[in-house]
Amino acid sequence: MHENPVKRKLRAGQACVGTWLNLDSVFAAEVLAVNGADWLVIDMEHSPFAWETVSHMIGVIAHRGGVPMVRVPFNSLENIKRVLDMGAYGIVVPMVNSVAEAEAAVRAALYPPRGVRSVGGFLRAARFDASAAEYLARANDEIVVVIQAEHRLHLERAAEIASVPGVDAVFIGPNDMAASLGLAATGPEMEPHFARVLAACQAAGVAPGIHAGDGAAAHRRIAQGFRFVAVGNDAGILERYVAAELRVARAGGAVVPAGAGAAE
Repeated sequence: MHENPVKRKLRAGQACVGTWLNLDSVFAAEVLAVNGADWLVIDMEHSPFAWETVSHMIGVIAHRGGVPMVRVPFNSLENIKRVLDMGAYGIVVPMVNSVAEAEAAVRAALYPPRGVRSVGGFLRAARFDASAAEYLARANDEIVVVIQAEHRLHLERAAEIASVPGVDAVFIGPNDMAASLGLAATGPEMEPHFARVLAACQAAGVAPGIHAGDGAAAHRRIAQGFRFVAVGNDAGILERYVAAELRVARAGGAVVPAGAGAAE
C-alpha cells in the first residue's frame, strides 16, 4: 500500500507546498500532478465539480504519483465519506469554529474504533494500490485531516481546536477570516491573527497552514513557520501566466520558456 508522504512530512515538521484545483478539468489536474506539488486540493466548496469529475481527478493525480486531497463542500459525514471512498489521500474541512466541529471531522475521516467512517467502496483501496483488507487496516494512519481557520470564532478557540486528536493541520483561509473581522485580507492588521493560529498549532504539535497568493508569498510563510502552504490555484496561475506572456509578446520581447524563471 502506498504511504502518504504528506502525512509523514507534516509529522516530521517539514513544509509541504501545493495548490488548489478550481478548474473543472481532469487534464489540468494531471498536468499539475507531474510538476512537483507535494499535494493538490480539489476544491469542492467553491467550484462546480460533479462527484464523478472529482473521482476522475483523484484517480489521475494518484496514478501520476501525486497526493490528491479534497476540500469538501461542508463539514459533514456524507461529504467526507464520499471523497475518501473515491480514494482521496486527505480532506480539507472548511469553517471549523469549535472543538466539537473539529472532532466531528476527525471521526468522519477515520474507521472505528477511532472514528465512525463506514467500510465500503472499491476506489478507496485501488488509489492507494492496496487490497481492501490492507486499506482498512492502514487507512487511519495515512489519511490527512486538515481543518480550516476562517472565522473570528476559530480565533477565540484556536488553542483548543488545534489540540483535537487526529487533526494533522490547521489551514488559514485569509479571505474568510478577514471578512469575519471586517478587515482586508492582505493588510498588515491580519498578521497578529495569523500569528495566533500559528502559535496555537506549534504549541499543539500540528502543522500550521495558510493560503498564499504566489510562490514568493509562500516562501515567506514557510520562513514564518507555516508547514502546509498553498500557492494560489490553477485558474489564477493560468491567468497570471497567460497575461504575462501576452504582455511580453505585445512589447516585442522574447517569450521566456516555461519553467525558466530566475531562482530565488
